Amino acid sequence: MIRFDKASFIYDEDLPQEVHAVRDISLAVSRGSHVAVLGRNGSGKSTVARLINALLLVRDGVVEVGGVRPLDDESIYLVRRQCGMVFQNPDNQIIGTTVEEDVAFGPENLGMPYERMVKAVDQALAAAGLSHLRTRAPHELSGGQKQKLAIAGALAMQPHCLILDEATAMLDPESAAEFLRLVEQLRQDRNLTVVNITHNMEEVLLADYVYVIDDGRVALEGTPQGVFDQSDTVIGLGLDVPRHIEIASCIAKHTGLPLAPGEAFSFADAVDAVQWRLEKAAGTVKSAAGRRARLTREPGDTLIEVSHLSYTYDANDPSAQALDDVSFTVRRGELLGIVGHSGSGKSTLIQHLNALLRPPAGKVQVLGLDASVNKNIRQIRRQLGLLFQYPEHQLFEETVAKDIAFGLQGQKLTPEEIDLRVLEAAERVGLSSELLSRSPFELSGGQKRRAAIAGILVMRPDILVLDEPAAGLDPQGKAEILNDAVRLRDQGVTILIVSHNMDDIARVADRILVLNNGRLHGLGTPAEVFTDEVRLQQAGLEVPRTMRFLQAFEGVYPELHTDCFEADRAAAALLGAAGEAQHGA
Repeated sequence: MIRFDKASFIYDEDLPQEVHAVRDISLAVSRGSHVAVLGRNGSGKSTVARLINALLLVRDGVVEVGGVRPLDDESIYLVRRQCGMVFQNPDNQIIGTTVEEDVAFGPENLGMPYERMVKAVDQALAAAGLSHLRTRAPHELSGGQKQKLAIAGALAMQPHCLILDEATAMLDPESAAEFLRLVEQLRQDRNLTVVNITHNMEEVLLADYVYVIDDGRVALEGTPQGVFDQSDTVIGLGLDVPRHIEIASCIAKHTGLPLAPGEAFSFADAVDAVQWRLEKAAGTVKSAAGRRARLTREPGDTLIEVSHLSYTYDANDPSAQALDDVSFTVRRGELLGIVGHSGSGKSTLIQHLNALLRPPAGKVQVLGLDASVNKNIRQIRRQLGLLFQYPEHQLFEETVAKDIAFGLQGQKLTPEEIDLRVLEAAERVGLSSELLSRSPFELSGGQKRRAAIAGILVMRPDILVLDEPAAGLDPQGKAEILNDAVRLRDQGVTILIVSHNMDDIARVADRILVLNNGRLHGLGTPAEVFTDEVRLQQAGLEVPRTMRFLQAFEGVYPELHTDCFEADRAAAALLGAAGEAQHGA
């Protein structure tokens, strides 16, 4: 279906310094297969996707899709008829005035007969779970719903090849799982070829074959099992491995019993591999492995108080009820995670915190100020910084330093004071001073997010609200952003993070607020929230992967603490529980 033969692509050929995005790549994708493409941000993955869909044309080498080489308008059209593509940011591909109209755009431009087009649109909306929103304007949708809309638009074209560029990054766990099941069903029913560009290693397990791209070249390739058997190489390329493989590898290192190739590839295999090593090495492990207690902090004074907050986008449409009688408080120095299914009201909620939205019912107080009173809004916005999804799109100045300093305009500060504030903000997010003179558009994905966050911190806010700050970043960039948030919390900044990633939130949050269809569904520590699986499932969420793995050992080690949310802590808990069991015996 797809063939690359020593394909290369260069951005900005006319500039003194060319940017080689893809260098001599050769790969092959069989018709009806599922191929995963991995790589850190800036490695060239998205360029490969655009070359497949003829959005870009190679400078050297060959790209062939369905037997067609995109060389002129006619051949480019033939390639694009075969390929549907879902980009990382859904806002970049939504153009219709209603959901239904947007989904119909692709089939209409392909000249699909009307009756067939109507059927294709209906099927795509149903598959994406958007049938009830078909008359809604796209701008009224949540980020996750917009991603579903982009997916529906691609499916409606009934392509032979579906290219996914981080297509599940903005979806809640249940929606992501449903979408992947749908893609797999389509692959079987229609012999659909799937190319999935992703940073989610659990999705890679579903693929037939994997290509790892680094610096524009294929650095590693093979079956998922073959690639993940080389976990150290994968991690060295700025990626990670599925959590159960990571935990099994930790146990293997602690026990001195290496894993055989493929021994821990599946979840069940990893459980067996760990169990065998715990039994084999009982009493011989010298490491002082045990459960490491989560740090607890004394809460400070209340900074945010939300009381009986309700909000609707359309008083005449019951389905437009975004928030329904939500009440909670946030204390100084706390890191609060906000989770919920796509469309649960997360983004609507945080937009009330700095008065971008005004509540028709209920009350929002920030730093003791009523957010519905006009005279308070300027002060609230100075003290509460809000970063939306894809904050790098807020960058626009010539240099990073100018971009960070932009919010200080009009504050009657001297140039020297501004420079000091910029340096302070950059240091707090880990941006080196050497980067300040560069264009923000030259930075990596993670660096751009840090620069955007620094542009908020330069205002010295008491509260920082981040909406999906790690979505679409590679594992290394994600870890850096989340560690930055924890460090800022430790420095006294109150942090609120909206996320669809349960593993991320469980690792960094002091408390987690769960929304379900606009209502407060749960509020507590990660251990409290994630031990109630029934309520999690009701909210369309799932237990973090590390906790899920530990739960497989509860019958063997009744004293095992499962509220661990990092691989090394999970391994320590297992080794500690096994040691206690051996001692008790």
